[in-house]
Amino acid sequence: MRASLRRPASRSYFPISVGGPFGPGGRARASRTLRAGLILCALSAGVGPAAAADDVTFFDQAIAWFNPSNWFNPDAGKPSEPPPADAVPYAVTFEVTGDTSVRGAVQDASNLESLKRTPPAGAAGLVRRALADQDRIVAALYSEGFYGGTLNILIAGRSPTSPDIFNVVEAARAAGPVPVTVQVNSGPRFTFGTVRVLDTAGRPLPDPPSLRAMRLVAGEQARAGNVLEAENVIITRLREAGYPFAKVADKDVVADHATTALNITFKVAPGPLATFGPFTVSGATSLPPNFVSERIDIRPGEPFTPTRLADLRRRLLGYEIIGSVRFVEADRLNALGQLPIEVQVSERKQHYVGFAANYSNTDGSTANAFWGSRNLFGGGETLRLDAQGTWFTEKSDAVPNADPYGYNFSATFMKPGIFTSNEDLVARAAVLREVTNAYVREAITFLGGIRHRFNDDLNMQVGIDLEASRVESSTGTGDYPIAGVPIDVNFDNTDSLLDASRGVRASATVEPFAYFGEAGAGPVMMKASIATYHALDEDKRIILAGKVAAGSIFGASMTEAPPQRLFYVGGGGTLRGYDYQAASPRNEYGIIVGGLSYFTGSVEARLRITDTIGIVPFFDIGAAFASEWPEFSGLQYAYGIGLRYYTAVGPLRIDLAFPGNPDVAGTNYGIYVSLGQSF
Repeated sequence: MRASLRRPASRSYFPISVGGPFGPGGRARASRTLRAGLILCALSAGVGPAAAADDVTFFDQAIAWFNPSNWFNPDAGKPSEPPPADAVPYAVTFEVTGDTSVRGAVQDASNLESLKRTPPAGAAGLVRRALADQDRIVAALYSEGFYGGTLNILIAGRSPTSPDIFNVVEAARAAGPVPVTVQVNSGPRFTFGTVRVLDTAGRPLPDPPSLRAMRLVAGEQARAGNVLEAENVIITRLREAGYPFAKVADKDVVADHATTALNITFKVAPGPLATFGPFTVSGATSLPPNFVSERIDIRPGEPFTPTRLADLRRRLLGYEIIGSVRFVEADRLNALGQLPIEVQVSERKQHYVGFAANYSNTDGSTANAFWGSRNLFGGGETLRLDAQGTWFTEKSDAVPNADPYGYNFSATFMKPGIFTSNEDLVARAAVLREVTNAYVREAITFLGGIRHRFNDDLNMQVGIDLEASRVESSTGTGDYPIAGVPIDVNFDNTDSLLDASRGVRASATVEPFAYFGEAGAGPVMMKASIATYHALDEDKRIILAGKVAAGSIFGASMTEAPPQRLFYVGGGGTLRGYDYQAASPRNEYGIIVGGLSYFTGSVEARLRITDTIGIVPFFDIGAAFASEWPEFSGLQYAYGIGLRYYTAVGPLRIDLAFPGNPDVAGTNYGIYVSLGQSF
């Protein structure tokens, strides 16, 4: 950055340079103070270069304050040792004029404020703390778009740079806490003006990111942090175009005080166009040497793009034994113009144990303990053993005398690369007792098959479905042997498993049965679902999400089909606000019996209020039907509002739903708590 710097003797100003007020029509180029502001903004955002500081106290406290993990910690930045014997207590007062909305940002940035319960050592310590606050407060004001105000910090009425300041502090401390005053006049709020993206020769860069993508739209608040983020956007755009060494070589930031506009020019060095080169792998210790390399489907000579690397990372992280994937790009191209890349992987612990619980006032409660191995035989095989207990909240309508407690003991196994690296063997066996309003089932089940990956978004699985069960329902008790061949197709190009903001997630299953309870051979079950997600803004603070699902059973009557394989709608997974299975066909006694078809749909508006808190109004429709095809005239509906708390692993979901027809729903409301969005 270009810089100019002047300092008056008694007062520090910050209209870009620190050298005094600018008159009408004044312009100033980015100075050391703006650079410090941008660096501190980078620290707060976790991006940009690390800033070296001459004053260790300033650096340590800056890091402590700008570390988000310390924002809600009242002891952040405090020393663990007792205060020094020559501690200097002080009382700090903030006088903020101009746009007083910046008071909170000023106080949050101030070490004088956040560390006031930890008096500094001696007069020199207090002076250092006051001087360190200058750049911090300026950075906070820049982060809010104020570049033309004034800042004055006084200790006992004197500037911390006064020659006799130490004597002044010593005299003041004798009378009690030393008075410290922080005087801020915000000045006018600046907005973004002209923004240019040029190459190092001064020519406009072809196809630069949009101003909206860089968050530098003319007329919008000129936050300093946006300038840093724009650099990342430019570099990301060039890397996606095949320039791995792209960098912002220089930037010229100009504040026009006549128009209160911040004008920015980026000088960009794209570097050479590249293709992918050879990949090497390191870090795999318990896996076979070629396990990772066989799953790298990027060939040397393909155009370089970080998207392909992101897809590869997601695929490798799908194997439970792999805990992290890091790509280390070479610092130069090879003789063929290719970029060699090292894939550094780290492995997770091979074994794990855990416990989970779930509660719903409509679906019942569950508790689950589990043990797992992430690398059972040394080839990435996984095995998980689950022991689950369930409690059906109310008596079963179909079997009112049944014990409400159920269980499910299961084992799930996966062996990767059974034929090639794109085929996996999957299997699950279970012994269970299930209690619902429609039936009580005791069963032994097995589902296994081969899953083939076509690409990172699309896979298909063909398997075998076996079940031996005894089911008690409103019509009596019967044995229902089942043998089927399920064919599953899954597509998912969303950007997140637990909190998608774009893309489509779809699945479809067709299962012909060789034996289907009393129906024998011939019935076919088909079901499908599709969900789509669309963010309305680049910050992903407003996301519209929708999902529809439907299914049918052909070739079997209601009385022939096993009750557990009929369709049921109602509860947190299908129709919120309704009791579990409540929106399903009933017999003449009002007891749920299930249906041969179903349809459900949901729409949600996922609105982020803050970075961690969101609300989600939603609307659900759905029902199961006795006919082979859904009868849309019989659909039920529900509506409600959800609260989301966004964590590093995904959103914590709490939904409150109200049924459109409480008589059918069996309740006046439903509450659902889980990790991740509803779909």
